[in-house]
Amino acid sequence: MALLTLFTTTLFAQQNQDWPIYNGRTTGDHYSPLTQINRTNVKTLKQAWTFDTGDQGIWESSPLIVGRTLFIATPTGSIVALDGATGKQQWRFDPETKSRQPIRGLAYLPEGKILAGIMSYLYELDAKTGKPVETFGKQGRIDLREDLDTDPAKATVALTSPGVVYKDLIILGFRAPETHPAPRGDIRAYDVHTGKLRWTFHTIPHPGEFGYDTWAAGAWEHAGAANAWAGMVVDQPRGIVYIPTGSAVDDFYGGDRIGNNLFANTLLALDAATGKRLWHFQGIHHDIWDRDFPAPPVLLTVQHNGKPVDAVAQTTKQGYVYLFDRVTGTPLFPIEEMKVLPSTVPGEKSSPTQPHSLLPEPLARQTLTADTLTTRSPEAHANALEQFKAMRSEGQFVPLSVDRITAVTPGMDGGAEWGGAAVDPRSGILYVNANDIPYITGLTANKPQSSAGAAIYNSQCAMCHAADRKGSPPAFPSLVGITDRLTPAQITDTVQNGKGRMPGFPNVQGEALQSLTDFLRAGKEDIVSGAAAEKTTERELASTGNVPTPFRFLGYKRFVDQDGYPASAPPWGTLNAIDMNTGKYLWRIPFGAYPELSAKGIPTTGTENYGGPVLTASGLLFIASTIFDRQMHAYDTRTGELLWHTELPFGGLATPATYAINGKQYVVIATGGGKDPTHPLGGTLVTFALP
Repeated sequence: MALLTLFTTTLFAQQNQDWPIYNGRTTGDHYSPLTQINRTNVKTLKQAWTFDTGDQGIWESSPLIVGRTLFIATPTGSIVALDGATGKQQWRFDPETKSRQPIRGLAYLPEGKILAGIMSYLYELDAKTGKPVETFGKQGRIDLREDLDTDPAKATVALTSPGVVYKDLIILGFRAPETHPAPRGDIRAYDVHTGKLRWTFHTIPHPGEFGYDTWAAGAWEHAGAANAWAGMVVDQPRGIVYIPTGSAVDDFYGGDRIGNNLFANTLLALDAATGKRLWHFQGIHHDIWDRDFPAPPVLLTVQHNGKPVDAVAQTTKQGYVYLFDRVTGTPLFPIEEMKVLPSTVPGEKSSPTQPHSLLPEPLARQTLTADTLTTRSPEAHANALEQFKAMRSEGQFVPLSVDRITAVTPGMDGGAEWGGAAVDPRSGILYVNANDIPYITGLTANKPQSSAGAAIYNSQCAMCHAADRKGSPPAFPSLVGITDRLTPAQITDTVQNGKGRMPGFPNVQGEALQSLTDFLRAGKEDIVSGAAAEKTTERELASTGNVPTPFRFLGYKRFVDQDGYPASAPPWGTLNAIDMNTGKYLWRIPFGAYPELSAKGIPTTGTENYGGPVLTASGLLFIASTIFDRQMHAYDTRTGELLWHTELPFGGLATPATYAINGKQYVVIATGGGKDPTHPLGGTLVTFALP
């Protein structure tokens, strides 16, 4: 009888394989032990089932699979449970407020509960019914705008990445605005049963806390962000949580936050039970380039000096891949502080040095030169060269200049992005997709404005939508004529709640909101003058908490040629395999294609890509991520050879998942599109299996 029970248990384990945690496992390595789909038969993969959410949007969510049930957040923030073998809906939870921000994943509690971050709310749902767990917080949810030492009604908080569960805690970061005013990026742990706050770590240190002297005195009272939006991972046996953070506001001018600014742009190792700092590594000192750590780190074991070492790997926007001893924080590859050019911006005091990783080689070029401009056509090269002659381009840590364009390399969307890396736990090989498209931008003086609307627009909106309101489509849409396309109620809703990459600005209300709307309608400063007008402007600005800086960012602009293609030489996106035991690349290939260029016989250029890979024990790497060709791919992990691909209904800008039910292996990807203005948005889950 005991033998039969053992056989049955083993058979069940082989027949079923869950994906119960964001990125697959507690180590965050995107790895599955499944082998049914392999290098030989992957070419026969067929669509198994699809599920149309009924929503439309840039869908970045990766599902969880527990038993037969698949759980996922839809593009607008509904949570659905589906039969993982058929796609049949089991239940759907619709929150009171639709989500205007990405929801990249969920968290699962072994006792059968789902934790879902929707805007500023963390919901706890019964995994069998989808109903809120009434004993958690207030009727099944907690509001993450609270417990931040700021007015909750005016705090902008969005739970874009799922928290991590450690014992009876859920540990969370959040997304915050890129400009003043922004809440401080506190990392918090809550009791999963009651929703009560258990501990807080201040990423902008308070008086008496470690790192306080790396800021101007009293900065914690007015500084903001340094938040953990990208997700995190826990070493469960050791009880250590590893948390990457982003930059402090303002992203591109730091005259009001002189110093290195711990713990912004930092990989933090905290005691998961208490929030106590164990060690840290700051990747950018006094960030003025928006170099957030963009993805959760990965736990792995490598061979170092002939011995196995438990390590943590962190990918970065600047293209570095850092590797540390998981316990001590000791770098396993050399990191040196290199001297960098000082800022010439009045009031700014940039760091004289920045960390530079010697191994592995960066995922993206570090300096743009005339020799690395596009050769797509003679005309494109000439156009790029003419633009380049007027720019500064002296390496990635060149501070932005006032009224002169600087080439920022890598661009603001990578090296690596939020999808993160996959690691084979058996070999220590890391697989990561990356972007390699320079941006061009700079700073300009923030001149006094004649209305609060103009001042608010220049300080809050112009960095994405540009001073002329034309934006940088498709990522940052034009606002020219926006009052003809949207009603006042729709504009108010978008301003206060955000949409897509845009955070909400709930602090902009009343007269200030009306003034901003008037400015958007007129497209220029309101025609006002005199002492009364100046007092009105001051009053409206004060009501928003807006703190205009002396200089403002000119906007996120890709360096493109006359036809809109990247003005640098390809590849513009890559897929990479790195042996983390040695720091050496095993292979690197262009990743992604422009269909119209392919049709003209131009070799694969690579494209921007978002969402990460999934790795299986059979030696396959599954990834979608590419914007313009909307493909799902399977690569041979040994060589980078493309073994299978198929077109998706919409772009798959999410990380896939793989699981098995009753002996059948499935691969699933959320498709919603986005970033390609020539293709519509959707919200369809697509699942593949062998015939």
